[in-house]
Amino acid sequence: MGELDLSKKVADRYLKREVLGEGTYGVVYKAIDTETGQTVAIKKIRLGKQKEGVNFTALREIKLLKELKYSHIIELIDAFPHKGNLHLVFEFMETDLEAVIRDRNIFLSPGDIKSFLQMTLKGLAFCHKKWVLHRDMKPNNLLIGSNGQLKLADFGLARIFGSPDRRFTHQVFARWYRAPELLFGTKQYGSGVDVWAAACIFAELLLRRPFLQGSSDIDQLGKIFAALGTPSPSQWPDMVYLPDYVEYQYVPTPPLRSLFPIASDDALDLLSKMFTYDPKVRISAQQALEHRYFTSAPLPTDPDKLPRPAPKREPKASDFDSHEGPTVLSPPRKSRRVIPGRDGFEGNSLQRDKVDDNVGNSRQTAGDTAGKNDPAPMSLDFSVFGLKAPNRPTINSADRSHLKRKLDLDF
Repeated sequence: MGELDLSKKVADRYLKREVLGEGTYGVVYKAIDTETGQTVAIKKIRLGKQKEGVNFTALREIKLLKELKYSHIIELIDAFPHKGNLHLVFEFMETDLEAVIRDRNIFLSPGDIKSFLQMTLKGLAFCHKKWVLHRDMKPNNLLIGSNGQLKLADFGLARIFGSPDRRFTHQVFARWYRAPELLFGTKQYGSGVDVWAAACIFAELLLRRPFLQGSSDIDQLGKIFAALGTPSPSQWPDMVYLPDYVEYQYVPTPPLRSLFPIASDDALDLLSKMFTYDPKVRISAQQALEHRYFTSAPLPTDPDKLPRPAPKREPKASDFDSHEGPTVLSPPRKSRRVIPGRDGFEGNSLQRDKVDDNVGNSRQTAGDTAGKNDPAPMSLDFSVFGLKAPNRPTINSADRSHLKRKLDLDF
């Protein structure tokens, strides 16, 4: 009984304000810590039936975040059970990188892009130094605080790595950010998978749209090879030995300049090193931070000067008609992907990505018509320069089995 009283006392400490998002396992709320007055975010995770035990994703996240204390990693403030749910209390972050990229009212300068990427790599480098793989790098898992600081969040798919024979599932990351070795079914990998995802995010910052948008694992590989060229055995010797290797028609490597016409030479050089096919040769997060891109002009923008979406106005009491009763406020669209499912996003991630993509397109159209005097984004779709996207390679070995869908419980 004492434990129940303690649980209720802790739960009563936090005053829930509004829903920030909903996911597979629970809901994320904005709340106030009544003891400190601090605004926090609470992830309420639905626990299974008694025979199913506690959600392993939540336990991993708690365990890892207790050890990953760093300025560019989200802080786990508290964790407590209450009424059959597990509650994780995080520092509150105003927005995320996805919202910044998609807001057509925001002008991203080269220094802004450099700053966002630098903070992302700093968080990754710290994780890798502690032998932790994030395995879910994407823009809406990179949260941004009121001071402009970017922090890695959502460590539900993170794992400790480094053991030579350790095998993992390849069904991790949202597909658009998945490294080619994962798409070819490898179960033994390291920090290079996070670096590839960071390269996709870098490209997304430059283009202001997702770079490689495949509709299936096979199509994702086709998109990668069409954009970056088909890898040769000399470029990636171990490729042909991967479990789900499929031979693709050869496509020569196009110059990155054709895809990112406004990017600097240093940016393209770093991007090419992060997009290296062979994970053994791919640049590490720490090496990327030491690249000349970050010391060449313009220098990274100070985080507190970075552009952010306009804050949402919180409803006031005067907004409601007391005679008609309170109005139901729908949660924001954005965070339907806040909490990942255990299926590694294979189940409904494509549907979510399609919904988000359509929303992004409608936002872009609205932004284009809202004011023609607004500054254009620094990065433009290369199609406006009259350049055609390269032909997508086709698969030569059609008899290969499709990539496996079974998720390993790689504890």
